[in-house]
Amino acid sequence: MGNIYTELTLIIVLAAALSIFFRFLRQPPVLAYILAGVILGPLGVIHLQGKEVITSLAEIGITLLLFMLGLELRFSELRSVGKISIITGVAQILFTSVVGYALSVFLGFSSIAALYISIALTFSSTIIIVKLLSDKKDLSSLYGKISVGFLLVQDFVAIIALILLSGFTGGGSLSLFEFFTIVLKAVVLFGWVILLSWHFLPYFINKISHSPETLFLFSIAWAFGLSALVTSPLIGFSIEIGGFLAGLALANSVESYQIISRVRPLRDFFITIFFVTLGTRLLISDFSEILIPGIILSAFVLIGNPIIVMVIMGLLGYRKRTGFMAGLTVAQISEFSLILMFMGNRIGHVSDQAVSLVTFVGAVTFVISTYMILNNNYLYKILSPFLDIFERSNIREKRITGEKIRDHVVLIGVRRMGESILEALKKDEKTKIVAVDFNPDIVETLKEDGVISFYGDIADEEIQKLAQIDKAKLIISTISDLEDNLLLLKSIKNLKKKPKVVLLALEKHEARELYKEGADYVVIPHIAGGHHLAKILVDENHMELIEKYRQKDMKDTFS
Repeated sequence: MGNIYTELTLIIVLAAALSIFFRFLRQPPVLAYILAGVILGPLGVIHLQGKEVITSLAEIGITLLLFMLGLELRFSELRSVGKISIITGVAQILFTSVVGYALSVFLGFSSIAALYISIALTFSSTIIIVKLLSDKKDLSSLYGKISVGFLLVQDFVAIIALILLSGFTGGGSLSLFEFFTIVLKAVVLFGWVILLSWHFLPYFINKISHSPETLFLFSIAWAFGLSALVTSPLIGFSIEIGGFLAGLALANSVESYQIISRVRPLRDFFITIFFVTLGTRLLISDFSEILIPGIILSAFVLIGNPIIVMVIMGLLGYRKRTGFMAGLTVAQISEFSLILMFMGNRIGHVSDQAVSLVTFVGAVTFVISTYMILNNNYLYKILSPFLDIFERSNIREKRITGEKIRDHVVLIGVRRMGESILEALKKDEKTKIVAVDFNPDIVETLKEDGVISFYGDIADEEIQKLAQIDKAKLIISTISDLEDNLLLLKSIKNLKKKPKVVLLALEKHEARELYKEGADYVVIPHIAGGHHLAKILVDENHMELIEKYRQKDMKDTFS
C-alpha cells in the first residue's frame, strides 16, 4: 500500500509541476500529463510497480470524464447549433475518416487498426478549443460560433462511435449479425436511460438534493453502478460507456449543474492519472517505427483537416477568412481520440504501437495547433492571397446594396447594447446607418427594416470595404473582442479621413490598450453602469427616476 501511495504522490507532483510549466507556454495541461507519463515510463527515470492499480484508476478517470459529458450533453443542443454547423461537422467527419483510413492502410496498418486510427483523427478537442477561443474572446465571433457548433456535432458522433466499438469485444472482423446486435443493445440502453431521465430520476434526485453530500455520493454510486451493469456478459459494453449513460440519465434533473460542480474536481484528479498512464505506454524503444507515420498523420491533421473545413465552408458560401479561422480549430485531435485508442487496446483491437502513434500525433497537434489558433489573424494575413480558391461566388457573408454612402454611422454588433444604440440612431432620420453582425437572422431582420446591413466579422478587410468605413463619420463597436477591435483600429489608421471610433472593453487594461491605439472613446460597461446609477441616486427625485427607468426597461424587455 505504501508503494502505491508513493507512486501516486510522484505522479501527481510531477504532473502538477509540468502543468504549471506548460501553462507559461500556453499549452493544454494534457500535454504535461502525457510528458509526466513518458518520464515515469519509457524514459525509465522512475519505474512504477503498481501499474495494474494505476491503470484501474485511469479507467475511473475515463468513466468520470464521460459521466460529466453525459451530464453536460443535451440532444436539444443539436438543434441550436444551426444547419451550417451540422452540415460542416458531418461532412468533415466523413471526409477526414475516409482519407485517414486510406492513409493508415497505406502506412501498413490492419483494417481494424486503420478504422480506429481514422476515427481518432476525425475528432477535435472541444475542451481545448473552447478554452483558446474564450481566452481570445472569440467565442462570440462568427467563426467561433460555427466552430463550437460543429465540435458539438463531433462530440455526439464520438459517443456513438465509442458505444459501437466498445460493444464489439471480440478480435478479428465484425460480422453483420454482431453489428446489428450491438446497435440493438445500444438502442435499448438509450431508450431505457432516456425513460429514466424523464420520469423516475429527476423526482428521486429532487428528494435527496437537500443533502449535498448524499447527492454527490448517489451520483458517483449511480455512475459506477451503471458502468458495472453494462459490462455484464448480457450487455457487453465498456465501463466508460456506462459512465456516459449514467450522466445522460441525470442530465434532465434540475440538480445536474450542482452534480457537475461537485464531480468535476474528482474527474480532474483521475483523468490526470489516465493521461499519465497513456504517457507511460509510449514505446520509446520503437519510436523510429512510429516517427514517419506520426509525422504524416500529424501533417494530415494540421493541414488536411483545416483544408477540408475550408472547402466545405467555401461551398456553403462563407468567406475565406471565416473558413480559415474555423478550419484551424480542427487542426488537432481530441481527448476522445486517446480514449478510443485506449479502449481499443484494452479489448485487443489495436496494438501498443497504434496507441503510441495516436498519442504522438496528439502531442504534436496539441502543441502546434495551439499556437496556430492563438496567432490566427497573423497567419491569415500571410496566407490570405493563397486562400481565394476556397471562396465561391455565392458568398452569404455579404449583402451588397450597391449604394455609395458617406458620413454614415457604422454599428458593429446589433445585439444587447447594439440594439439600444440602433434604436437611438434611427430616431434621427438624417443619420445613415450601416450595421455589421455575424448573426444572419439579425441581418435579414435589419434589411426588412430598411437598414443597410452586412453579415460577417468586422476584422475581415472585405467587410470593412463593404461597410465603407473610409467614408464613415462614426464607428461604434459593441463587440468586446480586443483583438478584433485592435485590428479595426489598425485599419482606420491607414485611412485618409479618420472617423470617430467608439469601442467596448470589458476590462480597464483593455480600454487603456484601445486608447493607446487611437480609440476616441471606450465604453466599460460596469463603469458606465455605475456612473449612470450614481447620477440617478444623487438626483433629488431619484425614486421617481428609478420607477421611470423600471417601467421603460420592463416595456423594452417584454415587448
